[in-house]
Amino acid sequence: MTSLSGAWAPVVRRPLAADQARVFAPMFKALGDPVRLRLLSMIASAGGGEVCVCDLTGSFDLTGPTISHHLKVLREAGLVDSDRRGTWVYYRMVPEALTLLAGLLDVSAATTPA
Repeated sequence: MTSLSGAWAPVVRRPLAADQARVFAPMFKALGDPVRLRLLSMIASAGGGEVCVCDLTGSFDLTGPTISHHLKVLREAGLVDSDRRGTWVYYRMVPEALTLLAGLLDVSAATTPA
């Protein structure tokens, strides 16, 4: 995951700098697709903290390469990470990325001092 340069605050406190918006935008874009949002939720809620791609593909009426593409988008956005084990790839969420997104959208920050 690309690190954010400089300090950032929730959007209700102050606007993002252009470079910060460029870091967050791919994450939101990745989550803007229903298939990718479902994949992320399946990975995040998997027991043991990770899930094999072989366990994900059956939940969709999509080809394996299409699922792989969606997982690649999530990985490139820094939302999931993966490891290849033999012929299978195992995915796990990146908690720090979701924490960043949650912090960015924290509307309760509007009422707390900066």
